[in-house]
Amino acid sequence: MEGGGRPSAAQAVLLTASTAITAITALLYSVYRQKARVARGLEGARKVRLDGDLRAVLLEAPGRCVPYAVIEGVVRSVKETLSSQFVENCKGVVQRLTLQEHKMVWNRTTHLWNDYEKIIHQRTNTTPFDLAPAEDSAGVTVRVMKPLDTSELSLETVYEKFHPSVQSFTDVIGHYISGERPKGIQETEQMLKVGTALTGVGELVLDNATIKLQPPKQGMPYYLSSLDFESLLQKQESGVRFWKILTIIFGFATCAVLFFLLRKQYRQHRERQRLRQMQEEFRQAQERLMNEGGEVLKNACVVCLSSTKSCVFLECGHVCSCHECYQALPEPKKCPICRQGITRMVPLYNS
Repeated sequence: MEGGGRPSAAQAVLLTASTAITAITALLYSVYRQKARVARGLEGARKVRLDGDLRAVLLEAPGRCVPYAVIEGVVRSVKETLSSQFVENCKGVVQRLTLQEHKMVWNRTTHLWNDYEKIIHQRTNTTPFDLAPAEDSAGVTVRVMKPLDTSELSLETVYEKFHPSVQSFTDVIGHYISGERPKGIQETEQMLKVGTALTGVGELVLDNATIKLQPPKQGMPYYLSSLDFESLLQKQESGVRFWKILTIIFGFATCAVLFFLLRKQYRQHRERQRLRQMQEEFRQAQERLMNEGGEVLKNACVVCLSSTKSCVFLECGHVCSCHECYQALPEPKKCPICRQGITRMVPLYNS
């Protein structure tokens, strides 16, 4: 702390940094808890099989519903299928067409050209589909509801083409002036193809004669992943470990900054206590001399209280000591009044 109890510039910066790191740590911990809750929910999800017992399981369940279930099967269209616009004989149930702009943008701060991507158009087409057993296409099927609401929807890229921009010399000059250089347009088609093996995680309900897989109501994520359940669970647990390590690192950084600030504050507190003690000892020494009938010199040295002050301490400018007491001060020499380091001493001559 500076004089008057105000924090120094360095302490203010450290305090601000500590506050920012603490806020980041709290945010990371919140994300970690959310990821851990999802992983625990996924680990506790009920695994069911696409067989003849599935309907009986749902009939026995409360409300004919399994709140969070895992089911594995292959994609089978209900009525029509979607055909790829670019690949022959490619059929699917979800189709996503994307046009993405690629360009270079001049950063006025770093003075570098940075890549920039922007989706300028995207359209997703869907058609109803089921998850069916891989080995028996005539067995029990599960109707997949709201596939676009999933946290993870595995789409396969079936077509991708980049159309570079054609630029004239005038266009190039204009791009350098505007700070944007178009590179081209990327055209992509992604599909969830018929016959793809999927792992569905969500709420399983029996609605009349139809078994449906839909988004869960407890706030848990909804999955339609091409990974098997064990791989999906390992992926979530790996994410939990990543966020946990990140939280621990920022937590240790927060503790280190706070420890440094508290240690500095404690040392300053001890220094102020020592200064007050010296002032109290000086006052008591003056009172003792008065009680003993001695005469206290008006310009007496604050250390020995007998000799006349004869030194000016720089840079603080205090005149508080005689030359003998100045020489007796321990290294590094500090002013007895303000405890600031003495860079040099100028003798004081009284005429």
